Amino acid sequence: MAFEPPRRLVRALGETAPDGDDWLAKLPEVAERAVARRELAVERVQVPGGRSSLVVLVRTAEGASAVLKLAPRRARPESERAALAHWGGRGAVQLRDVEGGAAEAAEGAAGVDEGVLLLERLHPDVSVRSLPEAKALLEAAGTLRRLWVEPPASHPFETVAERTGRQAEAMRAGAAADAEIAPLVDAALAVRAELLAEPPERRLLHGTFRQSKVLAGDRMPWLAVGPDPVVGESAFDLARLVRDRVEDLIAQPSGASTTRRRIKRLAESLEVDQERLRGWTLFRAVESGVRARRVGREQDAELLLEFAGWL
Repeated sequence: MAFEPPRRLVRALGETAPDGDDWLAKLPEVAERAVARRELAVERVQVPGGRSSLVVLVRTAEGASAVLKLAPRRARPESERAALAHWGGRGAVQLRDVEGGAAEAAEGAAGVDEGVLLLERLHPDVSVRSLPEAKALLEAAGTLRRLWVEPPASHPFETVAERTGRQAEAMRAGAAADAEIAPLVDAALAVRAELLAEPPERRLLHGTFRQSKVLAGDRMPWLAVGPDPVVGESAFDLARLVRDRVEDLIAQPSGASTTRRRIKRLAESLEVDQERLRGWTLFRAVESGVRARRVGREQDAELLLEFAGWL
């Protein structure tokens, strides 16, 4: 079959792909090879799918349902593989090709079959986001708690300090080019420095956790997908969940007070320091807002920066 990437993926990669990147052009060939090597039967490409990978619903040679995920190197698919293997299905989708991971990585280094993961099939059209807001936050938080484990002794993951350091450089560049956002960027960078001044907590974190990343499953009611794993403190992971449904929060006259109550409730339920959660929520909202503005998603940028202003 033709492995045509969904428009959402093409648009998102167009915003972030470096000059000369040809991953999308090679994607049909890589997908065909991955399917043939694993003797998979293709059902369909998942649409609208994600913003950084092609997701294909497949069946194995034994008839079991599965998902084939293909992602470019810059999406760090091998880091995702390592995190999923470490979690072993606890709170997250399971790898279906754990033993093949080392071979895939070795071949990937040679460009043969890079960024290919075979995963447990969940229900892709049913996420926690489909639940009423209060219930969605409760279920999402419960899933996130299961992921916060000690990382492997010799792990391949970025730390929160390293990731936010890279992001801080881009934020400074954005503030230099746009005086309007400079005060928010200064506040976000100041709070990052304060948060990193203390000895860091070391937990394996999902890294990009939100309600849409929690899908219904058969093995467990809800399981997380699509991690961009990082090692650090729990408050960093929880911060992204605080701003879920930000468009609804902005539309409410009581959005600012609702946000403060959400921070308090989530911090208490997951035993996270409330001020540290507020600080990382501010940093992550400003970082996302500056990035959205940089790639021309002005509406998203306005929502995120207004939200950050409440903090």
